[in-house]
Amino acid sequence: MMGVEKDVEEPPADRRQEVRTGIALSLAPGLGMFPLGIAFGLLVVQAGMPWWLAPALSTAGFAGSLELLLIGLMASGTPLATIALTTLLVNFRHVFYAFSFPLRVVRNPLAKFYSMYALIDEAYAVTAANPRGWTAWRLIALQVTLQAYWVVGGLVGVGLASLLPGPVEGLEFALCALFVTLTLDAARSSAQVPSLLLAGLSFAIAVVVAPDAALFLSLALFVAMLALRFAVAVHRGRFGDA
Repeated sequence: MMGVEKDVEEPPADRRQEVRTGIALSLAPGLGMFPLGIAFGLLVVQAGMPWWLAPALSTAGFAGSLELLLIGLMASGTPLATIALTTLLVNFRHVFYAFSFPLRVVRNPLAKFYSMYALIDEAYAVTAANPRGWTAWRLIALQVTLQAYWVVGGLVGVGLASLLPGPVEGLEFALCALFVTLTLDAARSSAQVPSLLLAGLSFAIAVVVAPDAALFLSLALFVAMLALRFAVAVHRGRFGDA
C-alpha cells in the first residue's frame, strides 16, 4: 500500500494501527454498501448483461449509485453521448468534495491518484464526520475497504442470480430507494427545502418539455438552478454585510 514519502514514513507499528483504524471507520458505511452491491450484481444479470460487467464497472468506474444507473441506461440502449453527459452531471458533486476531503495527507502520486478515483459519497461522509487525524495509510485503507465491500457484494449478487430460479421483481427499485434515502438524509433542516423544491420543479419541467430525455434534462436544469440559487445567496449576503 502506498501513501507516504520515504522521508516522512511512519513506523510499521503506526502504519498497522492507521490501517486498522481506516478499516474500522469503513464498517458503518460498509454495512450499507455490501447489500446494495448484492442488488447491483443481481441487477446486472437480470438485465441480460454478462456477469463480469459487475466487477468490471466496479473497477473501471467505481461510483456506486452511478453504476446502478448505468445498468438501466445500457439495457435500454441509451446513446453513448447521453450516458457520458449523465455521468458528468451525476458525479459533478465530487468536484465540491475535493475542497474538504483530506487528500493532502496522501503524498505518493499513485496513492493520490487512487484516492481521487475512489472518492465516493461514503468516503467523503466518513472524513467529514471525522475531520481530524487523517493519515495516508488511514485514508487509503478506508477507501480500499469501501471498494472491497462494493466489489465483493456485486460478485455475491452475481452468484445469487445464477442460483435463483427466476428474476427478483422490483429489484430495479434499488437505485430509486438509494436516492430516496440519500434525499431524506440530506433534508434534515428547513434550509434544504428550497433545493428539494427546485429538484421537483426541474423534473416536472423536463417531463413536460422532453419526456424521452427527462433524466438528463432534469439533472441539467437542477444544476443550473442550484448555481443560480448560490449566486443569489452570495449576492444577498454581500449586500447584507454592506
